[in-house]
Amino acid sequence: MTPILFEKGDGIARVTLNRPEKRNALTPEMVVRLAAIWDEVADDDEVRVVLVTGAGEKAFCSGGDLGALIPIMMRTREPADEWEERLAARRSLLHAALLRNDTFFKPVVAAVNGPAAAGGTEFLLSTDIRVAATHATFTLTEVRRGLIAGGGSLARLTRQLSWADAMEVALVAEPIDAGHALRIGLVNRVVAPEDLLATAEGMARSICLGAPVALAKSKEAMIRSNGRPLDEAFAIETECVVANARTEDAREGPRAFMEKREPVFRGR
Repeated sequence: MTPILFEKGDGIARVTLNRPEKRNALTPEMVVRLAAIWDEVADDDEVRVVLVTGAGEKAFCSGGDLGALIPIMMRTREPADEWEERLAARRSLLHAALLRNDTFFKPVVAAVNGPAAAGGTEFLLSTDIRVAATHATFTLTEVRRGLIAGGGSLARLTRQLSWADAMEVALVAEPIDAGHALRIGLVNRVVAPEDLLATAEGMARSICLGAPVALAKSKEAMIRSNGRPLDEAFAIETECVVANARTEDAREGPRAFMEKREPVFRGR
């Protein structure tokens, strides 16, 4: 069984963590595959948005597989197959898989189909729009294992939540239910499990109505300006506005509006 399902169509790249029997815990193979998927999606002009979810209803992602992934990352045993060898040779692939960077500018929608824990929550924090099932929970458990959540969450939490809420997530290490997550802004919507994929898919399709470059430049402006002094933030915003204004799509949108028709965006 392929541990990562990946397909593209209608402007949407769909990524499913596919180890439901192991609560979609990440293995070296999954990490290597995910890192490659993000590279492919970033270079594919046909993809406007990514939709990620987990298989089954038991978990979105329970983090790294303690028996498979952690020993390779901690170098406590030798690689046993091709995937482990590739990860051992380039451990930064884990950060690439979790989008621990500020250079992936295509929107990412998460359909949280169950509990997210440890690296699963870190992965979630790299996404942009989050729809959670009512039974979803969220927790960072690393401190209780003597570890630090180093997949991007400590840098992202205080940018996404209030200081107090960020500290609760990082340090208390108790599961937060979907309702609480909605109240503190960790997720955008909470829906019944049977409505989860349709709701997330609908949001992804709405995003697809936007021009590809405008979507990417909007996200880029927000990522790069986050936390900067206003003068620097405005300069970054202007840089992205100017870059987008040079595209054919920036002319097509207003022209289509004046002609009372739907725009045909080509990503250039």
